[in-house]
Amino acid sequence: MSVDVKNVAEHIFDKKFLESPKQYLIQSLLAVVALAIILYFVEVLTHAAIVAALGASVFIVFAMPNTIAADKRRIIGGHVTGVVCGLICYYAFFTGPLAELCKNIEFIRWVAVALSVGLSILLMVALNFEHPPAAGTALGIATHEWSWQTVVFIVVFAVCLAVIKWLLRRYLKDLYT
Repeated sequence: MSVDVKNVAEHIFDKKFLESPKQYLIQSLLAVVALAIILYFVEVLTHAAIVAALGASVFIVFAMPNTIAADKRRIIGGHVTGVVCGLICYYAFFTGPLAELCKNIEFIRWVAVALSVGLSILLMVALNFEHPPAAGTALGIATHEWSWQTVVFIVVFAVCLAVIKWLLRRYLKDLYT
């Protein structure tokens, strides 16, 4: 029984990738460089949920640059909306009179965090800022104590990512079929 390597490759890999693997490699490396530069200059690593959200934004910009979610308005507006919703839920539930209730009843804590995501979805869609990773930003802000450095980091990151995408717009292609 012989194995047709080309046939196997076509079943494993995206057809578009097999046609132009160089473009995929270049854009993936550009994503690494852009993320490394932004993280270097901002010099603040925050909560895992926020870092994951920002990493997902990098994926969208470099793997799917022509999608609606990769639009600069949505990158910046989405993450700002996520920050605002996370802050609203953090202050509403984890400070003031509800703070003691959230400490004692774990379910209320999880409802508060989930509400930050639901609120961010509602506002992103209503304001035309649809950027799915930004819901993770809301989650990250609402989940843990945060600092103003974290908020500035997220906004600067989103702006830098949007600028990088704009600067590279002629070179970036959608890497999906």
